[in-house]
Amino acid sequence: MPSTTSLTTLAPTSAGTPRYEDGRRQSGRHVRQHQGHRRQEPPTLTAAGLSVILVGVLLPMIDFFIVNVALPTIDRDLHASQPLLELVVSGYATAYALLLVLGGRLGDSIGRKRLFLLGMAAFTVTSLACGLAPNADLLVIGRVAQGASAAMMVPQVLATIQAATTGERRARALGRYGAAGGLAAVLGQVLGGVLVSANVDNLGWRPIFLVNVPIGLAGLVLARRYVPDTRHGAPAPVDGTGTVLLGLTVLTLLVPLTEGRSVGWPAWTIAMLVIAPLAAAAFIRYEVRAERAGRSPLVPPSLLQHRSMRRGLLLALPFFAGFGAFMFCYALLVQEGLRASALTAGLGLVPMAATFLFASLSTPRLLARFGAKVLAAGGLLQAAGLVTLGATVYLGWPHLAVAELAPGLAVAGLGQGLVMSPLFGVVLSEVPPAVAGAGAGVLTTTQQTALALGVATLGSVFLALAADGTGVSTAFLVVITVQVVVAIGVAAGARGLPGWRARAAVASPELAAAGHS
Repeated sequence: MPSTTSLTTLAPTSAGTPRYEDGRRQSGRHVRQHQGHRRQEPPTLTAAGLSVILVGVLLPMIDFFIVNVALPTIDRDLHASQPLLELVVSGYATAYALLLVLGGRLGDSIGRKRLFLLGMAAFTVTSLACGLAPNADLLVIGRVAQGASAAMMVPQVLATIQAATTGERRARALGRYGAAGGLAAVLGQVLGGVLVSANVDNLGWRPIFLVNVPIGLAGLVLARRYVPDTRHGAPAPVDGTGTVLLGLTVLTLLVPLTEGRSVGWPAWTIAMLVIAPLAAAAFIRYEVRAERAGRSPLVPPSLLQHRSMRRGLLLALPFFAGFGAFMFCYALLVQEGLRASALTAGLGLVPMAATFLFASLSTPRLLARFGAKVLAAGGLLQAAGLVTLGATVYLGWPHLAVAELAPGLAVAGLGQGLVMSPLFGVVLSEVPPAVAGAGAGVLTTTQQTALALGVATLGSVFLALAADGTGVSTAFLVVITVQVVVAIGVAAGARGLPGWRARAAVASPELAAAGHS
């Protein structure tokens, strides 16, 4: 039987009549209901929103590398000891890597947009504190706080992309995320060289941190408007025990490796290195038990059951370690070995930045056509570029101009772009959406830990060889040789990634859609 309402709403009405007023009230209810349904629709990440959240990747990555070319100037200005100078780099990296997974989980709980805004605000304030630091001790404290702020902000970027995009749009966003991280590393040292050499208002090195303040303030305004608010449907409680064990593992590994050489390897550094594998074993054991018991571990061990995640992480760890070490050693080679200015050192990386950008823009179509073979080609090109660079240093030293390094840097940058840009999409391609946030957190933590490990290990080898009379050029060649082996290993390991058989074998819509971006 038709309702009275349906009959009366078809009858003509005039303003002021009871039926008109009743119909208007019903229409208002329908509009409010419709608006309520619209509010429940999945949030969408627009192009403007993507650009804004990628600033949250660019700023922390730039700040990881920007200090490399500024260390000599910081040393002259603040009269810092070698251990304190290394802490300016490693303190930031350690705090960053230590808190990344926790930052991802907190974003799931309180809202990713909210934590992104909090992280960017804190990053802006701590950047100001670093730029105004009157001595090396306060600069190190500021850098640690800056790294912790970045760890709150960065995980929300990948998590927002996963939550607010699908298919082709997600493929493009993931590709741009990978490209932004690598490009920021190169541009960080270029920008650092320009700012230090410009010596704005006789501030010396300080503008490398102060420049973040206006960018951060603009980012806060734009993020409030354009970044969608996403959160996990049923956020899990924070895994306190897992967080402590993971933090202990990272801390006991990175601190002695970054500081041990400069302080003479005292007993506490050896003790920490002994504790590190024990803490890692305890963390893994606890997480396995937590997942079996139906709880929510910080890092679900079942993630490694997915081939893309398992094999992708095995490639990501050595690749990013080599990348971090290369950027660190390049700055020292050019500034300490060739006595070039910070500006010359920074501008010397422009060929690498240009080819990296070109490769990043080309990888979506190449990936759709050739699959994971793109990463293998990238590894081989990187190895070729490093061999060219090493040969240039060997043959030309010590009468070598920075411009002569351009061919090797350009080829290496092309290879790095072909590996780094698609790596994030490939690693996450088989991870179910339900655990995509955790997978992104694990990948980002691996990336940042590897960057710090590269500086701590190969960077320390470089410094030790350069200081004991071997010479800067020979130390650089030793590091380059190790990195060539790593690049060839990445090329060989790409064979085990999903999508090796090109388009027909691509394992996810995200990778398949990448060819149409």
